[in-house]
Amino acid sequence: MPVQTSASPRHVRSRQSLKRATNLSLSTDVLNAAKALDLNLSQVCDDYLRQLVRQEQERRWRSEHTDFIATYNATIEAEGLPLEQWRTF
Repeated sequence: MPVQTSASPRHVRSRQSLKRATNLSLSTDVLNAAKALDLNLSQVCDDYLRQLVRQEQERRWRSEHTDFIATYNATIEAEGLPLEQWRTF
């Protein structure tokens, strides 16, 4: 059962950021089980989506910078770490 919102989006101020009401369609059995467990659906969805977004951003960054990372690692392998002679650990 989707969550209904008004024509103009509602914004709610939270500790981390502004939040906006949205519609979600969830499997009835999962929704009922989550409600029975008193889970905060908004917070669970927000936390999980935030995690997925970070993972995807990291994956894309690594993909876009593959050549640089390989070149940097090859340089370190061949020449060692910069300023290594002054390391105290």
